[in-house]
Amino acid sequence: MIKRSLLPILTFAKIDIKRLFRDKVGIFFVFIFPLIFLLVFGGLFGQDSGVSFNIALINQSESEFAQDFTEQLEENEIFKVSEEVTDIDTAQEEMSRGTIDALVVLTSGFGAIRPSDGSPSGQVEVTYDKGNEQAGVALGSILESIFADINAELVPIETPFSVATAPTAREGLTSLDYIFSGLLGFTILSLGIFGPTTVFPRMKEKGILRRYQTTPIKVWQYFAGNVLSNAAVGVMAIGVMFTTALLFFNVSMRGDYISLVLLAILGTIVLFGVGLAAGGWAKNENQAAPLANLIAFPMMFLSGVFFPRFLMPEWLQTVSGFFPLTPLVDGLRLIITEGRTILELGLEVGLLAVWAVVIYAIAFRVFRWE
Repeated sequence: MIKRSLLPILTFAKIDIKRLFRDKVGIFFVFIFPLIFLLVFGGLFGQDSGVSFNIALINQSESEFAQDFTEQLEENEIFKVSEEVTDIDTAQEEMSRGTIDALVVLTSGFGAIRPSDGSPSGQVEVTYDKGNEQAGVALGSILESIFADINAELVPIETPFSVATAPTAREGLTSLDYIFSGLLGFTILSLGIFGPTTVFPRMKEKGILRRYQTTPIKVWQYFAGNVLSNAAVGVMAIGVMFTTALLFFNVSMRGDYISLVLLAILGTIVLFGVGLAAGGWAKNENQAAPLANLIAFPMMFLSGVFFPRFLMPEWLQTVSGFFPLTPLVDGLRLIITEGRTILELGLEVGLLAVWAVVIYAIAFRVFRWE
């Protein structure tokens, strides 16, 4: 009896997977489209390893000390020295455009030897745009710190107070490590909502679902087959994203892959239920497309996919916390960046489970074969 009930589910799951891989549009939105976002964000944030400043450096001194100092700044990872800017007018123009943070000028007397003690001296001028004052002040403090070390070597002075700094044993995360979990959520969102809201209305218009209705298959078996196939495709899509991120951007993974896969499957089931309810209700693609956008876009921008939710007003954080995509993205982020296991994600898993019950009750209620 159980075997007879499961056979149609497995059959429909195989058919649905084959259908997806024959559908070029489906492959694009499930596999290629999220990869494009990964490559864009990886290119922007993948090499981000900490604070840095884009500066223009103009050396007006001919001293050997100034030349050595220029080379040290160019080799320092904190400073990204522009090679295109070679004069003050161009530097000021680039600062007004926001392409560089500040202009650093080694004045003509910088590095000149003082007759009194034979040590080099001079002054560095830092100019920054008034609209970027925070970066200018921070840059000035860093340069003062560098000169404090140089002065201590040239003129040893014992100071009563000092600050000792040391790195932690654990390497920090990059911006991409945080964004990556949002991109995984975006992948599952594309699969779960845009897939069924496109496919089901099209199958209704072609009369395919009506023919299914004449067979002994039940609605729950048809739903289960589609859920199974989408869960399998979701795991494949997550695998492609993870492989690409590890190979090209060295994304950090602090949790275990079993927790990641289990949460991804649960998230796929929930979001596919949302798409199933919308696509199962809509009579045609004209109804389904705007409905899919109406559901997906608020989640895409308010669930922490591209922007951290803590930047939003508190009331909006509370509202977006109940979206089905939010606990999925939060859970993926906790696994990837904090090493949590799925057993430690009670709130996120509980919210997804509640959503699964609610959304499939709606999907069964509104589904129509034609």
